[in-house]
Amino acid sequence: MKRQRTLLSLVVAAGMAFSGVAAAHGAETLGAGDVVKPNFSHAIQNSPGKSLVAVEVFYPPGGASLPHTHAKSAFIYAYVVSGSIASKVNDEPEHIYKAGEAFFEEPGSRHPVNRNASKTQPAKLLAVFVVDSNDKELTTPLK
Repeated sequence: MKRQRTLLSLVVAAGMAFSGVAAAHGAETLGAGDVVKPNFSHAIQNSPGKSLVAVEVFYPPGGASLPHTHAKSAFIYAYVVSGSIASKVNDEPEHIYKAGEAFFEEPGSRHPVNRNASKTQPAKLLAVFVVDSNDKELTTPLK
């Protein structure tokens, strides 16, 4: 148990202490009712110039992110931890993902819809980025 606590502490410390690409992602909001919190960041040793960055996105009931794009180099794996998330990537149809389901975004994708599908229950999403290490802004609002 002590080993697990120590490992968890190290993972949390690493997630809070990372710099560069994820430094811009201290707990912040992307829109009307979401909170983005850093979870993990680490350079990928066998892929020079690439990093793995994870963030948690919390949505209160009815919360949403503004339409956005991500870093042009970013491949994103998104996993719904709790609740349900409505998402639309590029020109694909909007889809509702429930806890335990996942989706992905190819580099250069537009993300016009990302919101809590429920008006009564909170939702949480884990977004994992494989991104160029020198990309500082992971998310940019669409104009």
